[in-house]
Amino acid sequence: MSKFAKWLGGAAAAAVVLAGLSAQAQTPIKFTLDWVFQGPTSPFLVALEKGYYKAEGLDVTMDPGQGSAGAVQRVATGAYQIGFADVNTLIEYNAKNPGKEILCVFMAYDFPPFGVYALKKSGIKVPKDLEGKKLGAPVFDASFRLFPAFAKKNGITKWEHVNLTPQLREQSLVQGTVDFISGHYFSSMLDLKARGVKFDDIVAFRYSDYGMDVYGNGIIISPELAKNEKAVKGFIAATVKGWKDVIADNKLGIAAAKKRDPLIDDALETERLQLSLQTNILTPWVKANGMGDVDPARFARSVKEVSDAFNLPAAPAPDKVFTNQFLPPKADRMVAK
Repeated sequence: MSKFAKWLGGAAAAAVVLAGLSAQAQTPIKFTLDWVFQGPTSPFLVALEKGYYKAEGLDVTMDPGQGSAGAVQRVATGAYQIGFADVNTLIEYNAKNPGKEILCVFMAYDFPPFGVYALKKSGIKVPKDLEGKKLGAPVFDASFRLFPAFAKKNGITKWEHVNLTPQLREQSLVQGTVDFISGHYFSSMLDLKARGVKFDDIVAFRYSDYGMDVYGNGIIISPELAKNEKAVKGFIAATVKGWKDVIADNKLGIAAAKKRDPLIDDALETERLQLSLQTNILTPWVKANGMGDVDPARFARSVKEVSDAFNLPAAPAPDKVFTNQFLPPKADRMVAK
């Protein structure tokens, strides 16, 4: 065998070894969303599809969820290392599980999407009109869980809860079996529209418009993963790239979501994505400070407010709920729009 042939064989063997090492270097990550694959969560799918996570040494598996409470539980049990969930649900969990805190490491929704919705024909005009009415909501819905705080701020003392599956929520409001429903603004408003209800015929009470200055969804990590700084930083850096891509071109996000759920309505999901970007994500604060971080004073107030709403024995320390230690530099988190 010639020297060249031997060299070629050795090079091929080395390539196989390096490929094996590369594969071994990929850290497996199970990631759970709070909800189904839709426009607002498509940046995660884009980051996965474009190989941004893999470039950070992460082998990410991404699954849909059934609400923020479920996402928190999945991460708490260790079944998933990372989740996307409502930070207010996290506040409650951490207050009740000292020493086992789950951290939010990236705040996605600077303004919360929470709210309740009624139809104009019901005669409901102001929050106080909800007194004694039937509220249709899944028990794990974040807006439902925060409704007592909204009610307290707006003088509502009693209501009747009708437990509904997410699939029946908007339908029940249209049919009149409940008086109002709770849900994310960009979900319930557009799901009602899909059932033939005009925006002008919906009465929307967004919590942020009625005295509740809380945050929304963020990326949460298990205590075990918090020990792996490289993996957490890599996941966030890759996700930020996904957000930037989708902000620059909404069609990328919708195409990625449609690959996971071929039945989605492209136009509806595009509108849902744009609504979430306009009302929850690209806020004045985010445009000035970049995605992912929080205003410390505002966050501390929100932790106290949520703890009071849930009647928790004590509010957890803000740094036991959120940390910015894994965030990329501010310059990398700035958004163009």
